[in-house]
Amino acid sequence: MMLFVAIFAQFAVGGLTLVGLRRRPALAAALGVVVLACSAVLVAARGIGGAETSSYSVRWLPILGFNLNVQLDGFAVVMALLVSVLGAAVLVYSLAYFEHDGTYARFVGLFMAFAGSMFGLVLAEDLFTMFVFWELTSVWSFLLIGLNDKSTSARQAAVRALLTTGAGGLCLLAGVGILQVQYGTTSFSELLAAGPSGNFAHAAAILLLLGAFTKSAQFPFHFWLPGAMAAPTPVSAYLHSATMVKAGIVLLARTSPIFADVGVWRWWVVVAGVVTMVLGGWRALREVDAKLVLAYSTVSQLGLLTVLFGVGNRYATYAGVAHIVAHAIFKVGLFLGVGVIDHEIGTRDVSKIGAARRAMPTTTLAMVLSLLSMAGIIPLLGFATKEKALVALLDLERDAVGVVALAGVVVGSVLSVAYSIRLLRAVLRSDVAPERSQVAAHSSVDADHHSSVAVRIALSGPVVVAAAVSLAAGLTAATVGSWLVAPSKSLDVNAVSKLALWPGINDALITSAIVIAVGAVIGWRAPLSQSATSAATGERVFDGLYDTTMRLAKRITAVTQSGSLPIYVGVTLLVAAGGLVAGLVIDAPRLTGGVSWGSPLEALVSIVAMVLAVGVAVARPRFAGALFLGGVGYAIAVLFAMRGAPDLATTQLLVETLTIVVFLLALRSMTQKTGTHVGWTPRVLRLGIAVGVGIVVPLFLLAARASRIRPSPAQEYFARSLDEAGGRNVVNVILVDFRGFDTMGEIVVLAVAALGVVNLVRRAAR
Repeated sequence: MMLFVAIFAQFAVGGLTLVGLRRRPALAAALGVVVLACSAVLVAARGIGGAETSSYSVRWLPILGFNLNVQLDGFAVVMALLVSVLGAAVLVYSLAYFEHDGTYARFVGLFMAFAGSMFGLVLAEDLFTMFVFWELTSVWSFLLIGLNDKSTSARQAAVRALLTTGAGGLCLLAGVGILQVQYGTTSFSELLAAGPSGNFAHAAAILLLLGAFTKSAQFPFHFWLPGAMAAPTPVSAYLHSATMVKAGIVLLARTSPIFADVGVWRWWVVVAGVVTMVLGGWRALREVDAKLVLAYSTVSQLGLLTVLFGVGNRYATYAGVAHIVAHAIFKVGLFLGVGVIDHEIGTRDVSKIGAARRAMPTTTLAMVLSLLSMAGIIPLLGFATKEKALVALLDLERDAVGVVALAGVVVGSVLSVAYSIRLLRAVLRSDVAPERSQVAAHSSVDADHHSSVAVRIALSGPVVVAAAVSLAAGLTAATVGSWLVAPSKSLDVNAVSKLALWPGINDALITSAIVIAVGAVIGWRAPLSQSATSAATGERVFDGLYDTTMRLAKRITAVTQSGSLPIYVGVTLLVAAGGLVAGLVIDAPRLTGGVSWGSPLEALVSIVAMVLAVGVAVARPRFAGALFLGGVGYAIAVLFAMRGAPDLATTQLLVETLTIVVFLLALRSMTQKTGTHVGWTPRVLRLGIAVGVGIVVPLFLLAARASRIRPSPAQEYFARSLDEAGGRNVVNVILVDFRGFDTMGEIVVLAVAALGVVNLVRRAAR
């Protein structure tokens, strides 16, 4: 249960920050660091190399088979540590990066809520639990990307990310529904044992892939990730390089063993991953904004991870787990490093950030190490994991999928080296004049005359630590690799391999040497000031579809929402009657049973109600129409009482009395008589609609009554009312117990409507 406590604690800090600590965001951030650190300790306590699995469950909707289930196996341990440790580092960094104003308080609150959602996602034991936290990450990321709500680009990027990942979430939900209906479970282990196959398995696999591709920014949904760089650097570093985009990879890692034999799986995963890796690498090589270079490099690296987890090879699974760790470490360091340069020098232009070499040598050195790790240069951790990826792909069977995977990853790796070397050149440039970088040569994070020691440490510390960890992990690759065996086996029991600082001369090393040589030449010769395209093709397509949809919606609204109440009523009645007629024609039931009266008095009251209803339709004075309408309600209340439902009769009387009072109050500001009918349709058509609906509805009710083949559910309510709910008034028991959530929802709706009315009245008064 401690895992749920950790998740709740992160949400609690987020809520407390947004509600009670808005004026003390630094305290909230410190509290968040403590909670994330404790969560990391809790997860690590079982041992990163542990082989056993611990599962915990909270009952939610057991009748539907939906509960919140979390597990702590090897892979969950690794991902949870990344989420919590990197989250704590980013929060420390944010203490110096942000101005401590309302924006920072909002950042801390939303950040902790996102961390809690991501923590729950990586611990999910089944697809339903993963979906719940999956959707929460989409909501929080939308708010974090649009943190600067005064920025048009930030708002647009937030909407783009929300709609894209939200559409993928709907696909994921549909896949979860198919698996639950067909196999009675969404548990990863139970689905693996069931071995899904057939058309439903194909459909579920495609839907899950669409969800994973949108979340992990795979082609053709890759466009939202670079746009999300409009968010502050701490948001970019955490959400869109180390955690959120890994959600799709986590889904692929958990489900690849389940759907490995489904025909569409490998081809879809490999093609999407290869195209994403190459396309992202090419765009990263052309960008002039250092943050966008890292964004597209993230897209490229996610493509590599998609291929590794999707090909279904035991070595590839191990390589995927290892590279997730390596990528998270060097990428968070790079993002935060670029943020330091931007914060202290005031630019992210790759042709100008060379001033950081003299202005902040410690940060520059750390960034150099992280860039070498991203390029896969020995002795950094990135070298060991990239090497293992090549080994896994060279070990694939030489079928068409394997050839495409290997060729695509080799080309993508060349581009990875190229954009890493290009950014390395930019950081190490020594010919950038101080005035071009908008900072004096002696101004630095390491020796800055206007930054306190605490600020310098908070900014540079996480960057340096990330680089040091990447170097230390590379130098001890064999030890780190042994820790990653259990996480890999928790995904694929056959997964086995190891990391090595020097693997020996083999095909993978030769391939890697060629990749580094070719990529280094391309990156060294690539111009730093090359202008990228004005907008990504994916963004233009999305914006075009979005704008077209909005224009079409406005046109449809202008036609269908004409403002004419008679048209609305007529269309509604026609659609309802059409559906009822279709049901009568398809089933063709016998109209038996007729109408029965409990007593002559019931028949008399019913006739009175009919006469009053006709009076509502024909009365010209509005006052008379309101009285006739109230009379219909009172007649129905009498029928309720005669049928043994005094509580319903009382409710009906109260509602009708209140309605008449409101009507009469409203009539004070209206004309005394109703106007003539607007000639929107011929009189014959209006009469036809009225008569047709009046005939169809009673016929359908009679048909429904004659079609009953089972006892009424009311009998169950009667039987259970006293024993299970302790009440003799069945109606009250239904409202309070059996349908208590419905009643609560109705109360909430009324309360929200009341608040809206109050606000409108106050606004009108002002």
